[in-house]
Amino acid sequence: MTTDTSKSRGERAPLSVVCTDCEVHKEVGDANEAVAFYRRHRSITGHDVEWVRADGVPKVAPEGDLKEVIAGLEGRFENGVPIGVVTAVTSERGRTIGETLSAIRELRMAGELYEPRDDRLQVT
Repeated sequence: MTTDTSKSRGERAPLSVVCTDCEVHKEVGDANEAVAFYRRHRSITGHDVEWVRADGVPKVAPEGDLKEVIAGLEGRFENGVPIGVVTAVTSERGRTIGETLSAIRELRMAGELYEPRDDRLQVT
């Protein structure tokens, strides 16, 4: 397994993702960095990426669709919910980053979500 060790040995990053196809592990500083990693990795390999650890990401009720998840997180963030946080929350429901981004795109195209800033979401 390939690991990005930007932290010193023994120190565990609170956020990390992995490509299970090629076993590339990436520790990130914030949730949106995981999405950026996914986009780069997907463009090169065609692989999806999954969350391994998302310590400190806000929790929401386990039931509800994607739109309800975003609505439940809106009050916790200024200028929209970071898209990376949404992917981390949905990973607890068994979705990969790619699957969540695809579902977000569908909601945006249907006019149910908008981005007040890049990679930040709000329900319309």
